[in-house]
Amino acid sequence: MAYDEDLANRIRELVSNEPGLTEKKMFGGLAFLINGNMSVSASGQGGLLLRVDPDQTDKLSEQKHAEPFVMRGRAMQGWLRVAPDGLRTKRDLERWVSRGVKYARSLPAKG
Repeated sequence: MAYDEDLANRIRELVSNEPGLTEKKMFGGLAFLINGNMSVSASGQGGLLLRVDPDQTDKLSEQKHAEPFVMRGRAMQGWLRVAPDGLRTKRDLERWVSRGVKYARSLPAKG
């Protein structure tokens, strides 16, 4: 499954003015990086993949439409998947995107 181009455009609209922004195709999706750190991605599996503070993963995954990102059968702390139903409005999307951008910005810049 290819990533949702409409979702990618909606994310792009929210982050277009972020300093240090780059886009990169990763894991079958389109990732938005801040200073080389992934913040959010229009996931190739549908919905949004985002990076969050690892200490908040469990709490955030209790929210409707959110769940821990699982890779090779293991839940990854610091990563969430948000289902498309949780991204229907601009306000919903903005809430998740801003969380991912904020966390990515808190990390040391890469390369």
